[in-house]
Amino acid sequence: MALNAAREAAGSQHYPQGALYVVATPIGNLADISLRALHVLQLADTIACEDTRHTQALLRAYGIDKASAQLLAVHQHNESEAAQAVAERLRSGQRVAYASDAGTPAVSDPGARLAAAVREAGLRVVPMPGASSVTAVLSVAGAAGDDGAFVFAGFLPSKAGERDTAVASLAAEVRPVVLLEAPHRVEALAKSLAALGDRRVTVGRELTKQFEEVATLACRDLPGWLASDAQRTRGEFALVLHGAPGAPQADDGLRVLELLLKELPVKTAVKLAAEITGGSRNELYEAALRIRGAA
Repeated sequence: MALNAAREAAGSQHYPQGALYVVATPIGNLADISLRALHVLQLADTIACEDTRHTQALLRAYGIDKASAQLLAVHQHNESEAAQAVAERLRSGQRVAYASDAGTPAVSDPGARLAAAVREAGLRVVPMPGASSVTAVLSVAGAAGDDGAFVFAGFLPSKAGERDTAVASLAAEVRPVVLLEAPHRVEALAKSLAALGDRRVTVGRELTKQFEEVATLACRDLPGWLASDAQRTRGEFALVLHGAPGAPQADDGLRVLELLLKELPVKTAVKLAAEITGGSRNELYEAALRIRGAA
Protein backbone atom coordinates (compact mmCIF):
# COMPACT_ATOMS: atom_id res chain seq x y z
CA MET A 1 0.00 0.00 0.00
CA ALA A 2 2.76 2.47 0.95
CA LEU A 3 4.80 1.59 -2.13
CA ASN A 4 1.77 2.16 -4.38
CA ALA A 5 1.21 5.54 -2.71
CA ALA A 6 4.91 6.35 -3.21
CA ARG A 7 4.69 5.56 -6.94
CA GLU A 8 1.57 7.67 -7.34
CA ALA A 9 2.94 10.62 -5.37
CA ALA A 10 6.53 10.63 -6.59
CA GLY A 11 6.66 8.52 -9.74
CA SER A 12 5.92 11.38 -12.13
CA GLN A 13 9.01 13.30 -11.03
CA HIS A 14 12.34 13.07 -12.83
CA TYR A 15 15.09 10.98 -11.22
CA PRO A 16 18.22 11.33 -13.34
CA GLN A 17 20.61 8.44 -13.78
CA GLY A 18 24.19 8.81 -12.61
CA ALA A 19 23.11 10.65 -9.46
CA LEU A 20 23.64 10.00 -5.76
CA TYR A 21 20.42 10.30 -3.74
CA VAL A 22 21.07 11.10 -0.06
CA VAL A 23 18.06 9.53 1.66
CA ALA A 24 16.87 10.38 5.18
CA THR A 25 15.46 7.36 7.02
CA PRO A 26 13.47 7.21 10.29
CA ILE A 27 15.25 7.85 13.60
CA GLY A 28 13.04 5.27 15.30
CA ASN A 29 9.48 5.26 14.01
CA LEU A 30 9.11 3.40 10.70
CA ALA A 31 6.20 5.66 9.75
CA ASP A 32 8.53 8.66 9.54
CA ILE A 33 9.73 8.11 5.98
CA SER A 34 8.69 10.16 2.98
CA LEU A 35 6.90 8.72 -0.03
CA ARG A 36 9.66 10.14 -2.24
CA ALA A 37 12.30 8.32 -0.19
CA LEU A 38 10.41 5.05 -0.60
CA HIS A 39 10.16 5.58 -4.35
CA VAL A 40 13.88 6.34 -4.68
CA LEU A 41 14.84 3.29 -2.60
CA GLN A 42 12.75 1.14 -4.95
CA LEU A 43 14.23 2.82 -8.03
CA ALA A 44 17.90 2.73 -6.97
CA ASP A 45 20.26 0.34 -8.73
CA THR A 46 22.55 0.39 -5.68
CA ILE A 47 21.89 1.33 -2.08
CA ALA A 48 25.01 2.49 -0.26
CA CYS A 49 24.49 2.26 3.46
CA GLU A 50 26.16 2.46 6.85
CA ASP A 51 25.18 -1.13 7.77
CA THR A 52 23.91 -3.48 5.04
CA ARG A 53 22.10 -5.76 7.51
CA HIS A 54 20.29 -2.86 9.15
CA THR A 55 19.31 -1.34 5.82
CA GLN A 56 18.16 -4.68 4.40
CA ALA A 57 15.86 -5.12 7.40
CA LEU A 58 14.55 -1.57 6.91
CA LEU A 59 13.85 -2.20 3.22
CA ARG A 60 11.99 -5.43 3.96
CA ALA A 61 9.82 -3.62 6.52
CA TYR A 62 8.57 -1.46 3.66
CA GLY A 63 8.24 -4.38 1.24
CA ILE A 64 11.25 -3.37 -0.87
CA ASP A 65 13.24 -6.32 -2.22
CA LYS A 66 16.91 -5.76 -3.05
CA ALA A 67 19.53 -8.41 -3.68
CA SER A 68 22.55 -8.41 -1.38
CA ALA A 69 24.73 -7.45 -4.35
CA GLN A 70 22.77 -4.21 -4.65
CA LEU A 71 23.80 -3.10 -1.16
CA LEU A 72 27.20 -1.47 -0.69
CA ALA A 73 28.68 -0.79 2.76
CA VAL A 74 29.82 2.82 3.16
CA HIS A 75 30.66 3.70 6.76
CA GLN A 76 33.07 5.89 8.73
CA HIS A 77 35.93 3.38 8.41
CA ASN A 78 35.83 3.01 4.62
CA GLU A 79 34.00 6.13 3.47
CA SER A 80 36.83 7.59 1.40
CA GLU A 81 37.62 4.33 -0.40
CA ALA A 82 33.99 3.34 -0.90
CA ALA A 83 33.26 6.73 -2.41
CA GLN A 84 35.37 5.72 -5.41
CA ALA A 85 33.25 2.60 -5.92
CA VAL A 86 30.10 4.72 -5.74
CA ALA A 87 31.51 7.19 -8.27
CA GLU A 88 32.26 4.35 -10.70
CA ARG A 89 28.68 3.10 -10.45
CA LEU A 90 27.39 6.60 -11.04
CA ARG A 91 29.58 7.01 -14.11
CA SER A 92 28.08 3.81 -15.50
CA GLY A 93 24.65 5.43 -15.25
CA GLN A 94 23.38 3.87 -12.05
CA ARG A 95 21.15 5.62 -9.56
CA VAL A 96 22.74 5.19 -6.13
CA ALA A 97 20.85 5.91 -2.90
CA TYR A 98 22.78 6.47 0.33
CA ALA A 99 21.19 5.89 3.74
CA SER A 100 22.81 5.98 7.19
CA ASP A 101 21.44 3.80 10.00
CA ALA A 102 18.96 6.46 11.12
CA GLY A 103 18.02 10.01 10.27
CA THR A 104 19.61 12.34 7.74
CA PRO A 105 23.05 11.24 6.47
CA ALA A 106 26.13 13.43 6.97
CA VAL A 107 24.75 15.08 10.13
CA SER A 108 26.81 13.39 12.88
CA ASP A 109 26.61 10.29 10.66
CA PRO A 110 28.69 9.08 7.71
CA GLY A 111 27.87 10.56 4.32
CA ALA A 112 29.65 13.92 4.20
CA ARG A 113 32.83 12.53 2.64
CA LEU A 114 30.80 10.51 0.16
CA ALA A 115 28.76 13.52 -0.94
CA ALA A 116 31.90 15.66 -1.20
CA ALA A 117 33.76 13.04 -3.26
CA VAL A 118 30.84 12.62 -5.65
CA ARG A 119 30.55 16.37 -6.15
CA GLU A 120 34.30 16.70 -6.69
CA ALA A 121 33.99 14.04 -9.39
CA GLY A 122 31.55 16.32 -11.18
CA LEU A 123 28.57 14.07 -10.46
CA ARG A 124 25.17 15.03 -9.09
CA VAL A 125 24.04 14.74 -5.45
CA VAL A 126 20.30 14.94 -4.73
CA PRO A 127 18.86 15.40 -1.19
CA MET A 128 15.90 13.31 -0.04
CA PRO A 129 14.93 15.18 3.18
CA GLY A 130 13.23 13.60 6.15
CA ALA A 131 13.61 12.69 9.80
CA SER A 132 16.31 14.36 11.90
CA SER A 133 16.78 14.36 15.67
CA VAL A 134 18.23 17.88 15.39
CA THR A 135 15.11 19.50 13.99
CA ALA A 136 12.83 17.21 16.03
CA VAL A 137 14.23 18.34 19.39
CA LEU A 138 14.41 21.99 18.30
CA SER A 139 10.74 21.92 17.33
CA VAL A 140 9.62 21.03 20.86
CA ALA A 141 12.22 22.96 22.88
CA GLY A 142 10.73 26.38 22.20
CA ALA A 143 14.25 27.79 22.44
CA ALA A 144 14.74 29.41 19.04
CA GLY A 145 14.44 33.17 18.79
CA ASP A 146 12.59 35.14 16.12
CA ASP A 147 15.54 34.76 13.75
CA GLY A 148 15.54 30.96 14.11
CA ALA A 149 19.31 30.91 14.63
CA PHE A 150 20.87 27.99 16.50
CA VAL A 151 24.21 26.22 16.86
CA PHE A 152 24.67 22.54 16.11
CA ALA A 153 27.50 21.23 18.28
CA GLY A 154 26.75 17.51 17.92
CA PHE A 155 28.75 15.19 20.17
CA LEU A 156 31.05 16.97 22.63
CA PRO A 157 34.49 15.43 23.39
CA SER A 158 34.48 12.22 25.41
CA LYS A 159 37.41 13.22 27.66
CA ALA A 160 36.24 15.06 30.78
CA GLY A 161 38.65 17.99 30.54
CA GLU A 162 37.99 18.62 26.86
CA ARG A 163 34.24 18.28 27.41
CA ASP A 164 34.28 20.78 30.31
CA THR A 165 36.22 23.22 28.14
CA ALA A 166 33.68 22.81 25.35
CA VAL A 167 30.82 23.44 27.80
CA ALA A 168 32.61 26.50 29.14
CA SER A 169 32.83 27.88 25.61
CA LEU A 170 29.03 27.66 25.41
CA ALA A 171 28.38 29.50 28.67
CA ALA A 172 27.85 32.87 26.97
CA GLU A 173 26.24 31.57 23.77
CA VAL A 174 22.94 33.42 23.27
CA ARG A 175 21.73 31.05 20.56
CA PRO A 176 20.29 27.63 21.42
CA VAL A 177 22.81 24.82 21.01
CA VAL A 178 21.87 21.32 19.84
CA LEU A 179 23.88 18.48 21.37
CA LEU A 180 23.78 14.75 20.69
CA GLU A 181 24.83 12.03 23.12
CA ALA A 182 24.96 8.26 23.48
CA PRO A 183 23.47 6.47 26.52
CA HIS A 184 26.83 5.37 27.97
CA ARG A 185 28.09 8.98 28.02
CA VAL A 186 24.99 11.00 28.88
CA GLU A 187 25.64 11.04 32.66
CA ALA A 188 29.11 12.49 32.08
CA LEU A 189 27.65 15.14 29.78
CA ALA A 190 25.01 15.99 32.39
CA LYS A 191 27.73 16.47 35.02
CA SER A 192 29.55 18.92 32.75
CA LEU A 193 26.39 20.83 31.84
CA ALA A 194 25.42 21.12 35.52
CA ALA A 195 28.15 23.76 35.87
CA LEU A 196 25.91 26.10 33.85
CA GLY A 197 23.52 26.32 36.80
CA ASP A 198 20.07 27.76 36.03
CA ARG A 199 20.59 27.70 32.25
CA ARG A 200 17.70 25.73 30.71
CA VAL A 201 18.20 22.53 28.75
CA THR A 202 15.63 20.46 26.86
CA VAL A 203 16.34 16.73 26.80
CA GLY A 204 14.91 14.55 24.04
CA ARG A 205 15.33 10.86 24.78
CA GLU A 206 14.37 8.10 22.33
CA LEU A 207 12.69 10.63 20.04
CA THR A 208 9.86 9.17 17.90
CA LYS A 209 10.11 5.78 19.64
CA GLN A 210 7.69 4.06 22.01
CA PHE A 211 9.34 5.37 25.19
CA GLU A 212 10.04 8.88 23.93
CA GLU A 213 10.59 11.43 26.69
CA VAL A 214 11.05 15.19 26.45
CA ALA A 215 11.77 17.41 29.45
CA THR A 216 13.00 20.96 30.02
CA LEU A 217 14.85 21.76 33.24
CA ALA A 218 17.76 23.68 34.72
CA CYS A 219 21.21 22.36 33.83
CA ARG A 220 22.04 21.96 37.52
CA ASP A 221 19.12 19.52 37.83
CA LEU A 222 20.03 17.34 34.85
CA PRO A 223 22.20 14.77 36.73
CA GLY A 224 19.46 14.26 39.32
CA TRP A 225 16.80 13.94 36.64
CA LEU A 226 18.75 11.16 34.95
CA ALA A 227 19.48 9.40 38.25
CA SER A 228 15.83 9.45 39.36
CA ASP A 229 14.83 6.73 36.87
CA ALA A 230 17.12 3.96 35.62
CA GLN A 231 15.34 4.03 32.23
CA ARG A 232 16.47 7.60 31.63
CA THR A 233 20.05 6.64 30.81
CA ARG A 234 18.89 4.33 28.02
CA GLY A 235 18.41 5.26 24.40
CA GLU A 236 19.79 8.00 22.18
CA PHE A 237 19.74 11.63 23.28
CA ALA A 238 19.28 14.95 21.51
CA LEU A 239 19.47 18.02 23.74
CA VAL A 240 18.92 21.75 23.30
CA LEU A 241 20.96 24.00 25.56
CA HIS A 242 18.82 27.14 25.65
CA GLY A 243 20.59 30.39 24.84
CA ALA A 244 22.21 32.47 27.56
CA PRO A 245 20.05 35.49 28.43
CA GLY A 246 21.27 38.68 26.76
CA ALA A 247 24.85 39.79 26.53
CA PRO A 248 27.58 38.17 28.63
CA GLN A 249 27.62 39.39 32.23
CA ALA A 250 30.50 39.54 34.71
CA ASP A 251 29.37 36.35 36.44
CA ASP A 252 29.46 34.57 33.08
CA GLY A 253 33.19 35.23 32.96
CA LEU A 254 33.68 33.87 36.47
CA ARG A 255 31.59 30.78 35.74
CA VAL A 256 33.57 30.04 32.59
CA LEU A 257 36.83 30.73 34.40
CA GLU A 258 35.97 28.32 37.21
CA LEU A 259 35.21 25.58 34.70
CA LEU A 260 38.45 26.11 32.82
CA LEU A 261 40.61 26.29 35.95
CA LYS A 262 39.62 22.71 36.78
CA GLU A 263 41.59 21.48 33.78
CA LEU A 264 43.93 24.25 32.60
CA PRO A 265 46.80 26.43 33.91
CA VAL A 266 45.85 29.91 35.11
CA LYS A 267 47.15 31.84 32.09
CA THR A 268 45.48 29.54 29.57
CA ALA A 269 42.19 29.54 31.50
CA VAL A 270 42.18 33.34 31.77
CA LYS A 271 42.96 33.78 28.07
CA LEU A 272 40.14 31.44 27.00
CA ALA A 273 37.64 32.89 29.48
CA ALA A 274 38.35 36.40 28.20
CA GLU A 275 37.95 35.31 24.57
CA ILE A 276 34.72 33.40 25.27
CA THR A 277 32.95 36.03 27.37
CA GLY A 278 34.63 39.29 26.37
CA GLY A 279 35.58 39.93 29.99
CA SER A 280 38.61 41.87 31.19
CA ARG A 281 41.71 39.68 31.13
CA ASN A 282 43.22 41.55 34.12
CA GLU A 283 40.06 41.14 36.22
CA LEU A 284 39.80 37.48 35.27
CA TYR A 285 43.46 36.93 36.13
CA GLU A 286 42.95 38.42 39.60
CA ALA A 287 39.85 36.28 40.05
CA ALA A 288 41.80 33.19 38.99
CA LEU A 289 44.46 33.87 41.61
CA ARG A 290 41.74 34.22 44.26
CA ILE A 291 40.09 30.98 43.18
CA ARG A 292 43.37 29.08 43.15
CA GLY A 293 44.33 30.61 46.48
CA ALA A 294 41.06 29.56 48.06
CA ALA A 295 41.49 26.05 46.72
